[in-house]
Amino acid sequence: MSNIETFQKLFQSPDRTAKPRQRGITHMMDKGLGMTEARSVVESSAQFIDIVKFGWATSVVAGCIEEKIELYRANNIEVCCGGTLFELAVYRGQLNAYLDFLRHYNFKMMEVSDGVFPLSTEEKIGYIKRFSQEFQVLSEVGSKDKDVVVAPSKWVREIKEDLLAGAWKVVAEGRESGTIGLYRETGEIRHGLIEDIELEIEQSTIIFEAPQKSQQTWLIKHFGGNVNLGNIPPAEVIPLETLRQGLRADTMFAKLGMS
Repeated sequence: MSNIETFQKLFQSPDRTAKPRQRGITHMMDKGLGMTEARSVVESSAQFIDIVKFGWATSVVAGCIEEKIELYRANNIEVCCGGTLFELAVYRGQLNAYLDFLRHYNFKMMEVSDGVFPLSTEEKIGYIKRFSQEFQVLSEVGSKDKDVVVAPSKWVREIKEDLLAGAWKVVAEGRESGTIGLYRETGEIRHGLIEDIELEIEQSTIIFEAPQKSQQTWLIKHFGGNVNLGNIPPAEVIPLETLRQGLRADTMFAKLGMS
């Protein structure tokens, strides 16, 4: 072990989970990184990134997708496409073409959502049951429409139904902006919603989308450093890890058990 690795271990949290993780997942959003940027992120942050999502339908237009898939996988990072691409495939009658794409590139993970084009409960559950036989399914709960406020009871019911149908994790909607779903337009957390979810659902089965530092901080203080967090911008992976491990003022006192 090098001197720098020895030094780092003196300060790192012994409670932090290691890959492959079921808890403490960091789910990063790739909105069209070039290879130079992707390599830079992997070089500095690979051990802390569990999943990279090619945001919404960016994989249809972005270059070097094949190269990035290889890069991420070579560093033990799983990849998936955004749920919006699944929704487009269903809406346009191109689901088989989408599945062919996922199979061709050996995707192990698939996101199922209905945040743009609503599905009936039966339709969504049917897709989760079907695709969980072949993929690790990330199901998403919550609307992408700022004018649609989903009642906490409906969040809880949908999360339970999706998990029972075979979803590996349920993604709680926040968008890449952090102003939808779990959050108000200002980015403020809907505390009552999260508390209602917490009362009924094991939090390790949920990935909370939390692109903003204030949201990450609150969730870490509330659930601990090994909460699953999603839609993390590439430049925020290392800052998030310092929050998780109490290496930043925002969570340092909480990690030390101080008020």
